[in-house]
Amino acid sequence: MQRFVIEGGHRLAGTITPSGNKNAALPLLAAALLTDERLVLHNLPNIGDVRTKIELLAEIGVSVEQLSPNSYAFSARAMQPTQPNPQLCRKIRTSILLAGPALARGGAITLPRPGGDVIGRRRLDTHFLALQALGATVEVTPNQYILQADHLRGADIFLDEMSVTGTEQAVLAAVLAEGHTTIGNAASEPHIQDVCNCLNAMGARISGIGTNVIEIEGVPRLHAAEYTIGPDFMEVGSLIGLAVVTRSELRIAGARPRDHRMARITFAKMGVRWLDEGDDIIIPADQELTVRDDVHGAIPKIDSAPWPGFPADLISTAVVVATQVRGTLLIHEKLFESRLYFVDRLISMGARIVLCDPHRAVVVGPAQLYGEPEGLPSPDIRAGMALLIAALCARGRSQIFNIQQIDRGYERIEERLASLGARIERVGE
Repeated sequence: MQRFVIEGGHRLAGTITPSGNKNAALPLLAAALLTDERLVLHNLPNIGDVRTKIELLAEIGVSVEQLSPNSYAFSARAMQPTQPNPQLCRKIRTSILLAGPALARGGAITLPRPGGDVIGRRRLDTHFLALQALGATVEVTPNQYILQADHLRGADIFLDEMSVTGTEQAVLAAVLAEGHTTIGNAASEPHIQDVCNCLNAMGARISGIGTNVIEIEGVPRLHAAEYTIGPDFMEVGSLIGLAVVTRSELRIAGARPRDHRMARITFAKMGVRWLDEGDDIIIPADQELTVRDDVHGAIPKIDSAPWPGFPADLISTAVVVATQVRGTLLIHEKLFESRLYFVDRLISMGARIVLCDPHRAVVVGPAQLYGEPEGLPSPDIRAGMALLIAALCARGRSQIFNIQQIDRGYERIEERLASLGARIERVGE
C-alpha cells in the first residue's frame, strides 16, 4: 500500500499550475455519450476518478484515444451503455451521470449505487426527479437503479435542492430532449459552466449559464467539438491554504481569480490576503494571521453554501488554516454530516478544536502542529489534502495512508509540491 512520508515545517517557493477541474472533467466524459462524433477534451486531470471514468467509457464501447498526457479524444458511435461495469461504477460518484446521456440516446440503462467520498448522505433524489420530469421511468431497488425512456421531452423543472450533479444530470438529459426545458434552482459552479459551454460547442442550445435558471432548447443531435477544461478551483483553494500555513510565497498560474472572490472574503476573516496578477494568484509569505472579529467583537463564522458561496469542498482546508490563526473561529459545514470528522486527526497533531456536532467546530489558534510518524489515514479526497497541508505545516515527520483518496482528486501532487521545495515522498508498492 502506498503512503506519503512528509517532513514538515519547511517553506515552499515557486510557481505551480492547477490541474484541470475534476468536477468538470467527470460530467464532460459522460457528455461524450451524447454524440457519435468525436469529442476532444484538453486539460483532463490525470487523477484516479478520471482514469476510472475513462475505463468505464471504454468498457461500454466508447473509442478512447489519448492524444497527450492530458488530452483525449472520444467517439461513442458504437457505445452500448445499458448495463455498465458495476465494479467501476461503484468506485466513483459520477457514474450516475451516465444516466442522462444514455436515456437521451439509447433509452435504457441500469446502474448500481455509485461510489465516491464517504462524507455523509449524498442524495440521488434530485437526479431521478429531474429525469422523471423529462419523461423517464425510474425503478429503485436496494442495489441498483433501472431507468428507461422511450422519448425525452422538455419540461419546466425546479430542482428540490441546488445539487451540482443533479443539475448536470438534468442538463445532460435535456440537451437532446424534444422542446424547451427550464431548470430552476440550478447550481451554477464554474464546473457546471464548463459543462454547459462544452455542450454548446457541440451544438446544444443552452442559455442562463452561470445563473440559477438554465434554459435549454432541445436539438436533434450534437456534433464533434474540442474543448479545454478550466482550472480546478478546489485545488487552487487548497494551494492558497498550503502557502499560508507554511508561511510561503507561491504563485498559482492560470488560477482564474474571478472564481475565488468568495474565497478571498472568507480567508480574509483569518487575515489571509493575496494579489491578482492577470490570471495568476500570488500569495505573499509571512502573513499576519489574526481573526477579524465581526461587528461588536462577535466570533466570526466560516460556513459552506451553494455557489457563489464558500465551497463545501474547501471547508477542510479552511479548518487547517484556522489552526494557525490567532483567535477563535466557528466552522459550520452545512451540507455533509461526516465532513468534519477528520478533525480528530488534527487534534492529535496539536490543534485546539472543539467538535460541537457533526456540522460545527470551534477552532482556537494558533497551535503548533506536530507530525504524526505513526500515520494519518486519508478519509476522503478533501480531508486527505487537508491532512497533507497540515503535515507540511507541522514540526517533524508524518505519514499519510490511504493516499489513493488524494490521488482521486489531485494529480501527481507529491511531485508538484516537491518542485516547490516540499519534503514529501511517495513510498510503498
